[in-house]
Amino acid sequence: MNKPRSAIPSVDAVLRAPGAEALIEGHGRTALTDAVRQAAEDLRHDLSDDSDTGEAAVLNAAGEILAGWASSSLKPVFNLTGTILHTNLGRAPLPPEAIEAMARVGAGASNLEYDLAAGRRGDRDVHLEDRLCRLTGAEAATVVNNNAAAVLLCLNSLALRREALVSRGELIEIGGSFRIPDIMARAGARLREVGTTNRTHTKDFAAALGPKTGLVMQVHTSNYTIQGFTAAVATRDLAALAHDHGVPLFVDLGSGTLADLRAYGLPYEPTAQEALAAGADVVSFSGDKLLGGPQAGIMVGNAECIDRIRRNPMKRALRVDKMTIAALHTVLGFYGDPDSLVERVPALRLLARPKADIQAQAARLAPILDGVLDATVDVVDCQSQAGSGSLPDSEIPSAGLAISPKGGKRAVKALAERFRRLPVPVIGRVQDGILVLDLRGLDDEAGFIAQLDHLTGDGVP
Repeated sequence: MNKPRSAIPSVDAVLRAPGAEALIEGHGRTALTDAVRQAAEDLRHDLSDDSDTGEAAVLNAAGEILAGWASSSLKPVFNLTGTILHTNLGRAPLPPEAIEAMARVGAGASNLEYDLAAGRRGDRDVHLEDRLCRLTGAEAATVVNNNAAAVLLCLNSLALRREALVSRGELIEIGGSFRIPDIMARAGARLREVGTTNRTHTKDFAAALGPKTGLVMQVHTSNYTIQGFTAAVATRDLAALAHDHGVPLFVDLGSGTLADLRAYGLPYEPTAQEALAAGADVVSFSGDKLLGGPQAGIMVGNAECIDRIRRNPMKRALRVDKMTIAALHTVLGFYGDPDSLVERVPALRLLARPKADIQAQAARLAPILDGVLDATVDVVDCQSQAGSGSLPDSEIPSAGLAISPKGGKRAVKALAERFRRLPVPVIGRVQDGILVLDLRGLDDEAGFIAQLDHLTGDGVP
């Protein structure tokens, strides 16, 4: 027969049990009391004749509950998926200098919106504007919390209750259901589609421009390409046409970059400098994709348009904090020296790693994994990608480890779960019934090796 519920000790009795004081000291009496109540409730739902209902057992369970509450669900992982700027895994890794800059301003007060020279209130944009203008050639710049916010703010500031002209071939959708038509509607701008899906000409924009036009928008299709019988209007021609009609040209670069990536062996991606030189009035792009910085939406352009964006009441709701500014300022500083850029910005370093180096790393790791797993471990060629809508359709040759456990698909699924349960979870990809660890993203080889013993037997956490 099951034990009666009265066998479960009272909360007060558990709080007086040996070992309770240590938990109170570490977590507080209120938290421990809540955890004891939770442990007792769990025991009531699963009470049997052999259940341990002693104070020590309940206190033990409460301690485990407290540990779970104290443990953050957000933790570092090894991204071995082959997608370097993986949205689900945090996109760009930050340089150590950027992390140090965040720690410095995060530890106490800072002059975030205080003019030290004048001794009065200042503007947080000043910490980034000069550096962005020097790098891009823009007259002015401002930053919000991501590029989706930048697009929303720009449309609301420059085309509220007016038409925004966009080529049908650029009505993009990216992850998280960000769709240009929906964002336009939320921004209060009226979408005016121009041309066709595969071909849009200057004459199409000319026919659509009129007294209701608020701006012309060009969207870089950073997560897909249209091939075959296609035509698109060059930024320079679109800018000239927009300016002839007295409306601004807004270019959304999406992932965006400030460097010619071809210099590092990567595919070409349009830069903010090129768009501004071609006549764009405002250019927006992300801080945490190809730029390699923290999440941010950067807008650069002419002073009149940027000032209108700054004066928008929504700007306050979308602004960045002091730690983002500190990190972004540091990363932008690296772009002043293109020769050392790849070594200083981890995202670019990982994307530009030579395949031969990755193959050598795979050859070192294969026998180590073979020694701790009951599986076949092979060095294989892989195709990595930038991810997060960057460098669409551009695969980057890589190498990795193909792990084939005995037992078929169920065993592969279980093995992938064991890797995810490591102290620093390892995220690979299951492909054709095999677990593949693409090593392009493995920067900390020693840290990866140090925890592999947890994969053996019952050592999995």
